[in-house]
Amino acid sequence: MNIKDIFLSGFLRLGKQHRNLILTACLLSPVSCLIPVQIADSSPQPAAIIPPSPSREFRGVWVASVANIDWPSKPGLTTSQQQAELITILDRAAKLKLNAVILQVRPDCDALYQSTLEPWSEFLTGQMGKPPAPYYDPLAFAVAEAHKRGLELHAWFNPYRASHPQGKSTVAPNHISKTHPELVKRYGKYLWLDPGEKAVQDYTVQVIMDVVNRYDIDGVHIDDYFYPYPEKDRRNKKIDFPDQISWQKYQQSGGTATRDDWRRENVNTLIQRLYQSIKTAKPWVKFGISPFGIWQPGFPKQIGNEKAFNAYQELYADSRKWLMNGWLDYLSPQLYWKIAQPQESYPVLLNWWTSQNTQSRHIWPGIYTSRIGQNSRTAWPAKEIVYQIKTTQGHVGSDGNIHFSMKPLLQNRGGIADLLPQDVYHHPALVPASPWLDNTPPEKPQVSLAKDVTGTKTVLRWQATGKQAVWLWVVQTKIGNEWNTNILPAGQNSTLLNNHQVEDVAVSAVTRYGVQGTSAVVEIPRYQVRQSNVRSSVPRLNSR
Repeated sequence: MNIKDIFLSGFLRLGKQHRNLILTACLLSPVSCLIPVQIADSSPQPAAIIPPSPSREFRGVWVASVANIDWPSKPGLTTSQQQAELITILDRAAKLKLNAVILQVRPDCDALYQSTLEPWSEFLTGQMGKPPAPYYDPLAFAVAEAHKRGLELHAWFNPYRASHPQGKSTVAPNHISKTHPELVKRYGKYLWLDPGEKAVQDYTVQVIMDVVNRYDIDGVHIDDYFYPYPEKDRRNKKIDFPDQISWQKYQQSGGTATRDDWRRENVNTLIQRLYQSIKTAKPWVKFGISPFGIWQPGFPKQIGNEKAFNAYQELYADSRKWLMNGWLDYLSPQLYWKIAQPQESYPVLLNWWTSQNTQSRHIWPGIYTSRIGQNSRTAWPAKEIVYQIKTTQGHVGSDGNIHFSMKPLLQNRGGIADLLPQDVYHHPALVPASPWLDNTPPEKPQVSLAKDVTGTKTVLRWQATGKQAVWLWVVQTKIGNEWNTNILPAGQNSTLLNNHQVEDVAVSAVTRYGVQGTSAVVEIPRYQVRQSNVRSSVPRLNSR
């Protein structure tokens, strides 16, 4: 007996009064006529289709411009050569299923972007102050191309270094060593801004905020250079940083801290100001710091000794304080040591850093991928990096890594570019959300199906709803019990469903804060018809 017969039989058994009520309801609202049919249908109803949550892991890579470590490969390349190299970097990052590129844009109080505050970097064009020709803006280009591939682009700044020994060109007239020489100190082979001068703090914040305000970057990043690493004179004696003038100003103003504590507080003040300034301007722009991997020797007890390098005392970097005060969105301590290295063990240090994370910020350690395959006794096998990533993935409290640097991934040094997608980056991953910034989910998108121009392929289309800006789309397809996940850029709003076995599709939006919304789930019509002879022979689109 079919459904129509079931309904008719039940309808006729009703009393006249009840039959009249049903007929009246059908005349007033034809939709309500469907209700008796649904009640009479004894076939099992499909359960709600819930796609799995995508993986969450920060997969970043540093792209260093200082001394042309990663990009450009050498100074003075043509515009087309520079762009081609950058495209190769971004394509490789996307292929390896990375999701963030950290591009160095200010190595020495210079700029790899259009700036009215600082000169063009010589690492870009070979001559400080010389723009690329034909003209283009490398940072604007990098941001646009990264976003096309669904990659975050973090702008990496050095806050204090004003010259590098690898710099060879004539200093440009608008470099700070020329415009404000009183703020710049010669220290060994370097020029360095004096962190004790308030004018230096103001200047550094101004430079970084200029980029935040003018470019659609996803993060601001600074590394381990605060006060400089110690230099020695010809007699092998450590040179003290020449900040006597700013130190005397502090004392004359009534300051009572020790010189070491004063230096640390100078850096602390800059960190706090940067975080507050970024959040006031664009709260979705993450602020990340990558300090030396050990806060102080002896923390934890099994790490280091009195002779080990002490960034707290030498660089005046109180990185634990920044983390515990929540003056950053992610901390990436440079854990550049092997897992089995007793004095600086990777998992021991990782565990200590996560135990200090009282504000629940992101911990994304830096790993020394460039150590792979070097022709020396200190060379690492590629598996060491894979094991370190697996250690992070299995550690509660840390959800990502940053590779230093891009070059070994481009060169596939030691086979690392083959191992990463095979062993640890099987599936694409979303950058972990930052709920302390914003935790508002985006609305469910509108989804539709259509045939392509040939009439043989199905096109899935979607569009945003609501007021939340969309940063990424998560598009998931289901065959049997298996789901496949793709993460697509916000500018993409359709895809072909080439596999005729796809049964269901789910589309959800992700915000700039990493918050994923509810999925709109589509049951593919041809699958519905194939699976049930109870359903209507007319293909239906069910979007939840």
